[in-house]
Amino acid sequence: MESRSRSMHKLTAKICSFLFLFLAHAAHCFYLPGVAPEDFQKGDLLKVKVNKLTSIKTQLPYSYYSLPFCPPKKIVDSTENLGEVLRGDRIENSPYVFKMRDPQMCTVLCRITLDAKTAKQFKEKIDDEYRVNMILDNLPLVVPIRRSDQDSSTVYQLGYHVGLKGQYSGSKEDRYFIHNHLAFTVKYHRDPQTDSARIVGFQVKPYSIKHEYEGKWNEKSRLTTCDPHNKRTVVSSNTPQEVEAKKEIIFTYDVEYQESDVKWASRWDAYLLMNDDQIHWFSIVNSLMIVLFLSGMVAMIMLRTLYRDISRYNELETQEEAQEETGWKLVHGDVFRPPSNSDLLCVYVGTGVQFLGMVLVTMIFAVFGFLSPSNRGGLMTAMLLLWVFMGIFAGYASARLYKMFKGAEWKKLAFRTACMFPGIVFAIFFVLNAIIWGQKSSGAVPFGTMFALVLMWFGISVPLVFVGGYVGFKKPAIEDPVRTNKIPRQIPEQAWYMNPTFSILIGGILPFGAVFIELFFILTSIWLNQFYYIFGFLFLVFIILLITCAEITIVLCYFQLCSEDYLWWWRSYLTSGSSALYLFLYATFYFFTKLEITKLVSGLLYFGYMLIASYAFFVLTGTIGFYACFWFTRLIYSSVKID
Repeated sequence: MESRSRSMHKLTAKICSFLFLFLAHAAHCFYLPGVAPEDFQKGDLLKVKVNKLTSIKTQLPYSYYSLPFCPPKKIVDSTENLGEVLRGDRIENSPYVFKMRDPQMCTVLCRITLDAKTAKQFKEKIDDEYRVNMILDNLPLVVPIRRSDQDSSTVYQLGYHVGLKGQYSGSKEDRYFIHNHLAFTVKYHRDPQTDSARIVGFQVKPYSIKHEYEGKWNEKSRLTTCDPHNKRTVVSSNTPQEVEAKKEIIFTYDVEYQESDVKWASRWDAYLLMNDDQIHWFSIVNSLMIVLFLSGMVAMIMLRTLYRDISRYNELETQEEAQEETGWKLVHGDVFRPPSNSDLLCVYVGTGVQFLGMVLVTMIFAVFGFLSPSNRGGLMTAMLLLWVFMGIFAGYASARLYKMFKGAEWKKLAFRTACMFPGIVFAIFFVLNAIIWGQKSSGAVPFGTMFALVLMWFGISVPLVFVGGYVGFKKPAIEDPVRTNKIPRQIPEQAWYMNPTFSILIGGILPFGAVFIELFFILTSIWLNQFYYIFGFLFLVFIILLITCAEITIVLCYFQLCSEDYLWWWRSYLTSGSSALYLFLYATFYFFTKLEITKLVSGLLYFGYMLIASYAFFVLTGTIGFYACFWFTRLIYSSVKID
């Protein structure tokens, strides 16, 4: 409840501090804001923090102390940025006491006795396969697992399971067991000159052990199941700790320190190499080569065809042999006629420009390492701030197009541009947040944060859209290369393959194919709780997406104009934008084949967030296709002689 009641001025200060740190450290690409290395001397106190409980089965995070784990004397929330709050991170202090390079064995944390309510809570979390996440020196806790294949490499899973389900020998009844003993391993890189050390690894092996002791329990009681004096430590779970009402649980831990050759700058490598690298690289390169080859073929065909058409038309004009115009030149008097619902088209184009600017700048920062996983919550914070400040470009783009369509009420258009897309997304997000709140999950965005988002929207983004709209509307109107007839030309009956619905659906396949492989890894990182780190590849895929959207839209627009159908404005937007439909269909396929979500609430959250992602993808790709067609039609109609 403390996190939900944060005051507004505190959140505003966080946002401002993020901006200041981001700009201040921009020149120093070596270290990321807030994650500069920290040196520890022998015996220095290490702060172990606990984060949210996560499950890939429910996708609902909970705070660590929502379960009756051992609490410290006073629970203190760590300062979180906007992105961390939206991700559901709840970073708090813990009762674990680590001292640098000072090993500990069988340290007793606390002893609790379960009642019916707490036993039920533990069982529910074990059923849903929840993991406990911890942080030491900004490194997340991982469980090393040896692979059983030929290379016998080690993979790392984020966090350890709360417990497990099993059966006693000779029994078929499922029992619940809790991981109450944690064997921590802290890896460090030592500087031989100063004898100081930097933490480069944080690992754990969890055990379930039913601790025993002699006599009545007190703070000085020795455990007979885990006693460093008798050199008896926990190395297996032969007598696991069962979760049942009225049963006591003693939480213990070990801390081992291992010197490592891994340097501080490379300490994240183990976390970022969880997937099979070779398959990932091969898939990405294969996808890029196919898309580049197809794009090259399309570009070559288009250039040759257009060159032949323009030469033939101009030849006929000079030789006065043109009895009747044919093909795309025939509709020159209607091709720049304003479309129906032109205001809405302007709104979506402006929003797409805003989204394109946000994605482009975010990826550039990510490629240079400013938004790596070590900068927790930085990616989401940067995207929100960039979206807000890119509002000026949204207003400018929509107003310029609006004036070309002979529009006059630019203020009304600017308001729609500022509110339509964010309003729809915010409405969906608000409903999903209410569902999460109903589940008492820490993933629910607090009221203060929601108010801050609305404040950023109406306090910064909306005014910037109006500023951009004012500047764009004051610019001279874009002039058409040809005159528009007063009476619309009748469109002849089209062949079945030129049907708008068919051509629009066909047009979205190639852009979706450009991001298909990368989409799998992005969904895996989001919904299976893994890190996504190959922003360089993602940037290349994004560039390929831009090229593919532009080329496929130009090709289909050319075929459409050759069929004497001049209604290209909306179709150009929808052709590449239809790739969002395939994205949502793939997300549905991924849900049923890769995820183990069984709860209705979790399913609603998944499809709700994927609907937002697909809608954003539609706006982005649609705008790219629209501007490609806009440039193409102006180019070809200004290249031929029109009487």
